Amino acid sequence: MASKELKIAITGANGFIGKNLTSELKNQGFINQSHITRDTTLEELKSILKEAEFVFHLAGVNRPILESEFEKGNKDFTQQIIETLVELNNTVPLVVSSSTQASNDNPYGRSKKAAEEAVEKYANDNNVDCGIYRLPNVFGKWSKPNYNSAIATFCHNIAHDLPIQVNDPNVELTLVYIDDVINEFIKCLDGMDTLYREVPVVHKKKLGEIVDLIYSFKASRENKSVPKLDDLCEKKLYSTYLSFLPEDQFSYELKMNVDQRGSFTEFIKTVDRGQVSINISKPGITKGNHWHHTKNEKFLVVSGSGIIRFRKPGEEKVIEYFVSGDKLEVVDIPVGYTHNIENLGETDMVTVMWVNEPFNPENPDTYFLEV
Repeated sequence: MASKELKIAITGANGFIGKNLTSELKNQGFINQSHITRDTTLEELKSILKEAEFVFHLAGVNRPILESEFEKGNKDFTQQIIETLVELNNTVPLVVSSSTQASNDNPYGRSKKAAEEAVEKYANDNNVDCGIYRLPNVFGKWSKPNYNSAIATFCHNIAHDLPIQVNDPNVELTLVYIDDVINEFIKCLDGMDTLYREVPVVHKKKLGEIVDLIYSFKASRENKSVPKLDDLCEKKLYSTYLSFLPEDQFSYELKMNVDQRGSFTEFIKTVDRGQVSINISKPGITKGNHWHHTKNEKFLVVSGSGIIRFRKPGEEKVIEYFVSGDKLEVVDIPVGYTHNIENLGETDMVTVMWVNEPFNPENPDTYFLEV
């Protein structure tokens, strides 16, 4: 287990991956970090590397103005890091974020491949643990649109009502989520048994499917839906999309159905996990007096006080449950019992109501009967 006192140097600390790594290292107690950015001077760089006990080399160039910047920002800077460590006689473990593009014969790919070769030589010559990660498309919070990934661009543009361009919706993207990348990087602090390493959780989705999902996230505020959270890729894409919401649009209004009794407001609807609504009852008001064949519910009074009553059709026995926001307790509403809920207090009573299926006006499965 790596010591929390470990002195960690991080290049590219202000970048997408760097910000996520530095934050999570801090969360886990690794506070002895030195950050190397574009503003770091040569003397500062040497001073940091002299004291470092582990180096994460995340800095690189992928969208330069001049093609020559690929070699300078990827190959040459990696070589400079390595040469400085050797000169200082401080050959410490090194983890490098490379790219799947390193296998391609283009300026960016060649510069990444050359950086990998420099790391491999450093590891072999100095008998030191190193890790090279050829990352595919990385997505997640704090990524930059029109720079880090297509996912960032799509999330930003759709969240901000800007157009997007999809040349071929059938193109399959290979994706890794930033949290999975960071967790894998941090494991390297405890040692590395191989040079070329992979993030174990990889997602593959067609571009068109990704775009449709992101548009569905935007529409979810209107239709009150939530994504399929048992689909790990969809869950991570939704979290990423939310991180791109305009800062003045974090909230959204719900339609409140208001009458003299109080109000009823639908909150969340799902096809497979039911519907959540918020019911507000005025003092002295009774709601319900109906039963269901198959539809079932859960009531949770979170403010105020009242009573929930049950009776089987054809029987006289009435079952009563007193409920209060002072003692949170869920009351199941079994099928085959007519039921109602009455506000016994002097203030509004607020009840969170879950039902196992969204309301279907063609088959409401709701039958009026006084308790």
